Order: sequence, then C-alpha cells, then structure tokens
Amino acid sequence: MSKHDEALDEAIQPLKKGKKEWRELLPEPAYKVLFEEATERAGTSPLNDEKRPGTFVCAACGLPLYTTDMKFDSGTGWPSFFKSIEGRLKTKKDFKLILPRTEYHCARCNGHHGHVFNDGPEPTGKRFCNNGVALEFIPEGEPLPELKD
Repeated sequence: MSKHDEALDEAIQPLKKGKKEWRELLPEPAYKVLFEEATERAGTSPLNDEKRPGTFVCAACGLPLYTTDMKFDSGTGWPSFFKSIEGRLKTKKDFKLILPRTEYHCARCNGHHGHVFNDGPEPTGKRFCNNGVALEFIPEGEPLPELKD
C-alpha cells in the first residue's frame, strides 16, 4: 500500500449526505444503483471490458475501491473483482431474493455497489460483482480525483 493510500485510509470518514443531495449530484442511473440499491442490466457497462492499468473509484464520493490487478472476467456481464482495497467497503446481509446474499457499500458514502459471492478465482475465492454505473475508472498516470464531500 502506498503512503497516499495509508493517509487516505486514515482520512476516511463516513459522509452524512442525504439521498436528496445525492440525487441532485448524480446521473439518475448511478443514483438509483448507489442510493436505491437498484441493479444495472448485465452487459451494459463499458467498465466490464476495461483492462488498462488504473483505479476504479466510487462514482459518488471518489473513494478508490479497486485496482485493475484485482479485476477479472467473471462472464456475468458486470465488472468483477476478487478483492477490494482494504477497508474501503462494508457489507451487510440482503434478503431481497429470499436467500441471503452479502451486499457491499462504499465505506465513505454508503453507496451500494453490488454483491459479493464465494465463486471467484484464487487467491480469495471471492467475486465482488459491481454495478458499472457505481464506478469511475481512472487510468494509471492520471491523478485520482479529489474526494467529494
């Protein structure tokens, strides 16, 4: 982990912004996924095919969540990762489909990103199935965006 990431982890404080404020700041598809826990249609995100080196950040608050070396092609139609940057996501149980699933959210803005499953590749065996509209991709060499308040 870089010194920048260590400093960022120390600075992560949950935001106290309401849904109304997020609705005014985000495009409707991103808002629905991030703050109403909707799911985008499989195969619709250009990030599903993104393979350049870089960082995937939360589309709401800009918190870096994944790097390209954590990404893999799951064949599901959604960007998938076998792990996240430590401490950047929090989880909860989701019973919307009767059987429990593990849902995950950005640790900073509490935006919903997707669900984690136990059918991913080694070394973790995890598959973080992420909605593409909940992410922005920053190519390596470009500065990461400032965290949004």
